[in-house]
This record gives sequence, structure tokens and C-alpha cells, in this order.
Amino acid sequence: MDLADDTVADLTARLRRIEGQVRGIQQMLQDGRDCRDIVTQVSAATKALGQVGFMLVASGLTWCLSHPDEAASEGYALPDVQKMFLKLA
Repeated sequence: MDLADDTVADLTARLRRIEGQVRGIQQMLQDGRDCRDIVTQVSAATKALGQVGFMLVASGLTWCLSHPDEAASEGYALPDVQKMFLKLA
């Protein structure tokens, strides 16, 4: 699957922000912060990670629909991409 450079850059930036969020959550635990605050941050990081997954699958699906023969030969036939999508749902 061939993802556009701008898509890869966007996904990478999002993952770096999530990485920072997770480090922040670790620090909150070490600092003994309130459980509700920590859960709020865990929820935000979880949602952000889910968005990365959906963006990745959406980009892949777009590529697969634009290049069906190439996608199928690389193991990304439409049913396979649909399965990836359902893993995130």
C-alpha cells in the first residue's frame, strides 16, 4: 500500500502527540494525581489513537479503490481492508 507523504507526516505527528500524552499520563500516576483526571487523559489518548487507525485505514481504502489490481496483488483486496476497518470498530 502506498500512502501519500503528507498522510504519513500527519499520522506521524499525531502519534508523537499521543506519545506525549502517554508520558503525561505516566507522570500523573507518579505524581499521585486524581484518578478522574488520569482516566480523562487515558480516554483522550485512546480516542486519538483510534483516529490514527481510522485515518490509516481510510487512506488505505482510498488507495485500494484507486489501484484495485495492485492492491489485490499486495494482499490488500477490498475484503482484507474491510477486515482491518472492523478491527478498529
